[in-house]
Amino acid sequence: MDRQLGSAVSIASSGSPSAAALQALEQYKKKDASKVVVRFKAIGNAPIMKNNHFRITAFNRFQAVTVFLRKELNFKPTDSLFLYINASFSPAPDDTVGNLFRCFGTEGHLIVNYSTTAAWG
Repeated sequence: MDRQLGSAVSIASSGSPSAAALQALEQYKKKDASKVVVRFKAIGNAPIMKNNHFRITAFNRFQAVTVFLRKELNFKPTDSLFLYINASFSPAPDDTVGNLFRCFGTEGHLIVNYSTTAAWG
């Protein structure tokens, strides 16, 4: 058993990353400068925006969307605001807008529903 573990450790420590792994790492490090069209939809008694389509850089974190929407709605830091993707789930603040769009985009938009009270899980 010790010999097997020793072999695995020596292979792992002596092997260098493959070209594909290095390429994937470089791709991950690049910031996606493309823009994503984000469409905001009010839920319940949330204020409705006059302009609900905005272009947001894909490498931005979802937290930036939350901050942006708070500013657009003139919300105070103490006002509650709940955001959901496609009326189904609330993404993590560190998810990127581009990744959310690739996974959950609808008809060329990333639909973000917002509410002043909790609506979905």
